[in-house]
Amino acid sequence: MDLGLKGLRALVTGGSKGIGLRCAEILAAEGAAVSICARMGADVDAAVAKLKASGATAHGAVVDVSNKHALEAWVAEAAETLGGIDIVIGNVSALAVADDEDAWKAGFETDMMHSVRLVNAAMPWLEKSEAASITLVSSVSGREIDFTGPAYGAFKAAIVHYAQGLAYKLAAQGIRANTVSPGNTYFDGGIWQNIQNNMPELYAEALSLNPTGRMAKPEEIARGVVFLASPASSFTTGTNLVIDGALTKGVQL
Repeated sequence: MDLGLKGLRALVTGGSKGIGLRCAEILAAEGAAVSICARMGADVDAAVAKLKASGATAHGAVVDVSNKHALEAWVAEAAETLGGIDIVIGNVSALAVADDEDAWKAGFETDMMHSVRLVNAAMPWLEKSEAASITLVSSVSGREIDFTGPAYGAFKAAIVHYAQGLAYKLAAQGIRANTVSPGNTYFDGGIWQNIQNNMPELYAEALSLNPTGRMAKPEEIARGVVFLASPASSFTTGTNLVIDGALTKGVQL
């Protein structure tokens, strides 16, 4: 299937590893120009080099997305470098799973406000695009109570609500907004690898909850994200796509 991404310009936060990197790679393979951001300079440089080696137009910057000015500066720089913005993918989380005030503060600034500020900063360019889309990565923790902390699940649910509101508000302008809610996703350098190495009992518990007997691979989530972001999904807006291997038991109506 041709996703219609050739020549489009896409931004991906948290694009140096895991789901974000795979989103950037798939976008690039489909002919889109891509800009990524992440906190670690070496990871950003490596990801951008990999994208360019594949023949893609790629740009990257070191950004702490909880910093409003840094995030807005990256969006503006990326738009100038790529010649505009058609697609934004918000894929950063503080992963604040503790049950304390610091977790609420971190989740608000990184998960929630990063999403809001990304959309707001990109809006002048999205309004000019004929294929504008916003895709925000939420989590199955926003759908049901699980072993993560209350702040994490609350903000992941809020992101879905926020995107649904955007979809309704922006539909007349032809700007789509959707979310993807992944289940547990395993990759090198990711949180679940860290838990496997340092908290094996928790890892075993989490693994046992999924009837598939495994966790997702980042590309399995990224394919769904990119499809929703692409013109191939042109009539899909206001949707939350759950990709969890039947982990969650709630019925999404």
